[in-house]
Amino acid sequence: MAAIKASGLERTFKGGIKAVRGIDIEVAEGEIYGFLGPNGAGKTTTVRMLVTLLKPTGGNAVVAGFDVAHDASQVRRRIGVALQEAALDPLMTGRELIILQATLQGMIKAEGRERSAELLERVGLINASDRRVGGYSGGMKRRLDLAMALVHSPSVLFLDEPTTGLDPTSRFAIWDEVDRLRREGTTVFLTTQYLEEADQMADRVGIIADGLIVAEGTPEALKAESGAPHIEVVLDQGSSAEAAERSLAPLGEPIPAGEGHDVAIRLSDSATGVADAVRLLDESGLSVAEIELVRPSLDDVFMEKTGRRLEGAATAADEQ
Repeated sequence: MAAIKASGLERTFKGGIKAVRGIDIEVAEGEIYGFLGPNGAGKTTTVRMLVTLLKPTGGNAVVAGFDVAHDASQVRRRIGVALQEAALDPLMTGRELIILQATLQGMIKAEGRERSAELLERVGLINASDRRVGGYSGGMKRRLDLAMALVHSPSVLFLDEPTTGLDPTSRFAIWDEVDRLRREGTTVFLTTQYLEEADQMADRVGIIADGLIVAEGTPEALKAESGAPHIEVVLDQGSSAEAAERSLAPLGEPIPAGEGHDVAIRLSDSATGVADAVRLLDESGLSVAEIELVRPSLDDVFMEKTGRRLEGAATAADEQ
């Protein structure tokens, strides 16, 4: 049985504005599904429907075995949700907030205290557990919000841009925890602004644009569909770009070179590598300053399918 299954899911707002226009999504149990889309694409609306915060106006969705419209209370008992803007009382401590969440989930006091200590340790907040949340950093608040979403051991976890705006250290801490949840069999529905995040963590990725799913598959399959890898070359002074293109012709067709490069060749055989290019250039007596094999990225896929760059892509790249 699928952990999440949406069929023809729609949401139309007042004025006839169609935010989601009949999408199909199926997420297997224990899978991490990365959900990507530019701002205004329908991503947040889809998540809000799947977590029962917004009723569909068409189609249906089943989460953890229950219909989101007709069995919303059953869905809520089985899912964990960490939205982008965490609603955390700044005057309470991290421990108090988790114990409160445990109480709301029907746990007895002793069980709630035990679960609180376990989760605070798990997300690396045990030393800050008795500090008021108002003094937490952004990364600490995100980790606390994640811990609160895990109090009742949900079978399906929704994470809405859990690392947006975080420093790399805090982001990696969230990644580690999501990876642990994967190993434990939790299904994770992840929206993100960071293509690297989806590439590294997601088993499959869905891209939404203008309320429709425009691409879906494993990161590797989507990148393969986006095109063949290419070689980019920077020549030493005195070497001819035209001669280099002729020399590399057996490897594939020339394409416009990127900024700072003299020659680019799209490879006709994905098994071809830098060594083949270096050999051909050397045989032609051409001197090379730099050569690089560039493979398609999820950023290329996103651009091809939506005509836009994902907002967080440049930020993530700048932090590398």
